[in-house]
Amino acid sequence: MYDDVKKIAGIYIRVSTEDQAREGFSLPEQEKRLRAMCEFKGYEVYKVYEDAGISAKTGNKRPAFDELLQDIKDKKCNTIVVLKLDRLTRSVYDMEHIMKFLEENNAYLDCANDDINTTNANGKLVARLLTSVSQNEIERTSERTKIGLAGAIKAGHIPHKNPLGYKRVDKTLIPDMATKDVVIRIFNMYHSGLSYQKISNILNEEKVLGKTNWYDTTILKILQNEVYKGDYVHGKRTKHPTYYTNVVEPIISKELWEECQVQKKKNSRSYQRTLTYLFLQKLKCPKCGRILGGKATTKKNGNSYFYYYCNDCKLTIKENVIEEFIQNFIDDIVEYDSVVNQFFLPMIKQKIENPKEDIEKEIKKQKSKFARIREAYVNEVFTLEEYDLERKRVEQTLEELETKLTESEVCDELRFTPEDILIKRDIDYINSIKYPEKYKEYNRTWKDFSREEKADLIMNYIEDITLKETYHNKCEVANVNFRESLANPCNELYANGYIDRKDYAIFGNAIGTLRFSEYRDDNEVWQHILRLREFYDVGFYHAIYNTEKSVFYFNINEDSQAIVRVFPMEDYRKIDPDRKMKEYDLGVLYINKDNGTLLEDEEAVFNYIPDKTDGIIYKEEIVSGKGFAKVKPANAKEFEESTTKEEIISE
Repeated sequence: MYDDVKKIAGIYIRVSTEDQAREGFSLPEQEKRLRAMCEFKGYEVYKVYEDAGISAKTGNKRPAFDELLQDIKDKKCNTIVVLKLDRLTRSVYDMEHIMKFLEENNAYLDCANDDINTTNANGKLVARLLTSVSQNEIERTSERTKIGLAGAIKAGHIPHKNPLGYKRVDKTLIPDMATKDVVIRIFNMYHSGLSYQKISNILNEEKVLGKTNWYDTTILKILQNEVYKGDYVHGKRTKHPTYYTNVVEPIISKELWEECQVQKKKNSRSYQRTLTYLFLQKLKCPKCGRILGGKATTKKNGNSYFYYYCNDCKLTIKENVIEEFIQNFIDDIVEYDSVVNQFFLPMIKQKIENPKEDIEKEIKKQKSKFARIREAYVNEVFTLEEYDLERKRVEQTLEELETKLTESEVCDELRFTPEDILIKRDIDYINSIKYPEKYKEYNRTWKDFSREEKADLIMNYIEDITLKETYHNKCEVANVNFRESLANPCNELYANGYIDRKDYAIFGNAIGTLRFSEYRDDNEVWQHILRLREFYDVGFYHAIYNTEKSVFYFNINEDSQAIVRVFPMEDYRKIDPDRKMKEYDLGVLYINKDNGTLLEDEEAVFNYIPDKTDGIIYKEEIVSGKGFAKVKPANAKEFEESTTKEEIISE
């Protein structure tokens, strides 16, 4: 009886991107074949219903298909014509609903490539079987995709856009040195009690990363992103998300991330933390490599004691242990930074904040953006108002970047000389001996800094601190890794003899330090001495260093004289790289403690440095050695084993 009913066809065509790439089912091709079939079978074509780029998965919204079903209800057509059954659905569940709908509305289904006839039981069975096969195919494909995606995620190949603070290298997310500190700062500010709005206001006021469009929602998304603690959640908005742990290098510790989630439950506008952690984000567990969290205990006397821990490995280290280890390094850096900031330019700060290569890359990127904006306006994609707004933003960013580039280039040019740094450091050292109280007024040391200032200094200068496990779940410092922007210029200056390092030494029965610097040309040394002698009566003599005994033979009265600096008179790094020579000839600069400055105004030695002299007038003061200092080798254990009480008795 069905054959007597006139068939009014609604041609349904659908394609997804994957279908077209895999099987070539373009929409025009489907329509052409189905119109030919309708003409052959004598169907009247009512309308063509087209869903482009939409999958047939359960739950997907298909407007054209919904329109077709409504037209069948309204009796405008009575036959669905499709190329294949999977154009309608790949779900058995959905197929049952479609077949039930067709029965209720006296409608039919006809497939060009599948022998489907829903007017009888056998035809319905075939339709169900084919749908089951199609659903099985999509489920197997989904399983394979999930397995491949899981493997990629575990290898650090995180899908979607790079989060702030990360960049991609070989498809893998790694921390971006140019922006990761912004993320760390956001977490630290929120951890200290600032609200989303307050943080965004601060970032906008400072124009961080050249942006003034920081919003509280932006801050919230950053704080909620598990990637920053090294994890990733796939399908976060689905009913069954998949959680992957430790798939990328974290920027902040898991403990800090978790504490920030707890913080959200509190009123951040009225809640303020009062504790500052000096080494937050700088320490990693020597066992598992996770960034350590920070905790503090406050005693009845009001004193707070800080320590860092790994929750998984149960390892801890006290903050004061780390601070004691790095104090000498930090004092040197504070001194060096003070020299540059006080007399010349804030070189290190600018190099950290304005890395030249990154600035040049960003300028190139902004210029390219400007060209795209102009092209979009020419092609009428932008209105004149939109073009002017975007143009002004890019021009402002470019102007700021050009200013930073100029500052960075000025630093690279070093309009002050390395010799000036050396002179200033020696003058400061002599000042600390001659006028210790006044020196403290002019020069701050690590212990003079507030906790906030210490934390900022560590954040700016130290990349990370390597720890090693000792015993009873305790750790100790193995190595301090300074940022390249600080370490590279310092290492270069030291290698060329322009800054010193401190080494432990035993003078008779006393332990102290000696300021060592590398070899410099004779003329440069004499020029340096002449400049110092404009301010102080600096003396010089030759001394002998015994390489086998690690003993420095000198001629100095410790009660009345002080060594300013020791340096090799020859470049032994080149002439004796294997340290086979038994003795090295050293130069020693010293001062008499009782003598003051040669200037009439004592304040001048704290505010100026001596000018470079034109001539060289020098008379060597060669004195035979009468005492010795045992210089501590790099390996402390070696020093303890090689030194006895008898050896350190003064001759």
